[in-house]
Amino acid sequence: MARPLPFRLTLRRFVPSAPSRHRRLADWARLVSTWIALAALGFFALRYFKHPLFYFWRGAETSALLCAAAIGACLAWRARRIAGTRRGRLEAGWRLAACLLLLALVAGQEGGFRWQQYRVRQGGAAMERMGRHFVTGFRDFAEVRPLAERGLIGGIYVTRRNLKGESAQSLRRRIGELQEARRRAGLPPLFVMADQEGGEVSLLSPLIEPLPPLATLVAAGAENLEARARAYGERQGRDLAALGINMNLSPVVDLKPGEKGDWPDRHTRIERRAIAADPWIVARVASAYGAGLAASGVQPTVKHFPGLRRVRGDTHLAKASQPPDPAARAADWLPFREVTARTGAAMMLSHVILPDIDPCAPASLSRALVQDILRKKGGEGWNYQGLLMTDDLNMGAVYADGVGRAATAALDAGVDLVLVSYDPDQYYRALHAAARAWRGGAIDAGREAESAKRLERYWKTPPAAIASPASLAHSGGSYQVTVNLSWYAKNDRNLDT
Repeated sequence: MARPLPFRLTLRRFVPSAPSRHRRLADWARLVSTWIALAALGFFALRYFKHPLFYFWRGAETSALLCAAAIGACLAWRARRIAGTRRGRLEAGWRLAACLLLLALVAGQEGGFRWQQYRVRQGGAAMERMGRHFVTGFRDFAEVRPLAERGLIGGIYVTRRNLKGESAQSLRRRIGELQEARRRAGLPPLFVMADQEGGEVSLLSPLIEPLPPLATLVAAGAENLEARARAYGERQGRDLAALGINMNLSPVVDLKPGEKGDWPDRHTRIERRAIAADPWIVARVASAYGAGLAASGVQPTVKHFPGLRRVRGDTHLAKASQPPDPAARAADWLPFREVTARTGAAMMLSHVILPDIDPCAPASLSRALVQDILRKKGGEGWNYQGLLMTDDLNMGAVYADGVGRAATAALDAGVDLVLVSYDPDQYYRALHAAARAWRGGAIDAGREAESAKRLERYWKTPPAAIASPASLAHSGGSYQVTVNLSWYAKNDRNLDT
């Protein structure tokens, strides 16, 4: 007769010991965390692959995702081989399949982008026709030169981030080489854009001398205000022109907001960049400043139409609307209309939605706003025939719906220049989509032809030929801009905005 097992040993078959429970909990924790990590990587590869928010790790992005998927696949394959139970082998098999799927997804995303990049660089009639409307950022001049020579871009955006290691002399030489290559190819000059507002947005300093915000001119008093603003513009314009810059994304003519409230504003910070709260003071200062830039050969650009003063949201991150208030809107729009009429300034359209004019599209992509208000002759139309450009299409307010869709909508609306500055990789996606839309008839040919004529006409009338109003004249340049070095020292930390 078999000897019965001790009660203590029999009980262990049914009640696991404490170490066994801990091992099982640890196994479940590892299993759950593994699947969470795989789901997160898959979501990232689908939703945020080559996304502007993660531009800072673009160089390692694809390699890191492929390595993570490959390591996961190897571990899952090994776990499947040594699993002692059918359940273990099944779970390891599912993990292996998920890792292989992630590998295929990342490779497909990278391959798709490379194909779009290849197609853009190959050129063609549609790419060149749409490309003349694009202004792009870049990593280095070697990357952008073939695009410029083949007419696949209309301009470049220069800032400290893409000028590392450059001196003022080398930058001037490189820009000159690009312009000479354009001339030899029979193409119009490139728009060479900078964001040098003064104050914290001085994105070419220290290559050129930083100046305090235009608001400091107003704070200094009303005496000779226009003369001092024009002298400021001439001084800044000479510095920009000496580098080969021919368009400055300034002045900011949004009105200073009153009470900002407690909404998060990580990037816009209009209360620190705006000139004043009074629309007529803004118009006076910005017109004089713009005339000073133009006299130095640099095209001024008013921004950010339709005005950000009453917008409670940051379009860098998400969609935002301007409340429909006719009286407040008249004040918001006055500086834009006055400055463009007096100086011939270009106008940057922000990604703010005007729900009573176009509830579906932001100002930068709105055909109703561009054609029925800004371009329209007679009635309430502005009859504005200057250059219209979008704010950066990398911004969250429009990028979330697709950078290609945004570029297509802007060009179909009749916008002249599409800006893709922060993340230059998005230029390839945007132009590829726009060229495909053009071939498919999704971009109105008549509006695009009118836009092309405006670009051609612009180069026949350089900024220096713009006649400044007599009210902006000053006596022999006797007024000087005094740099407030103490202000600059206190705000130097914000220069990388």
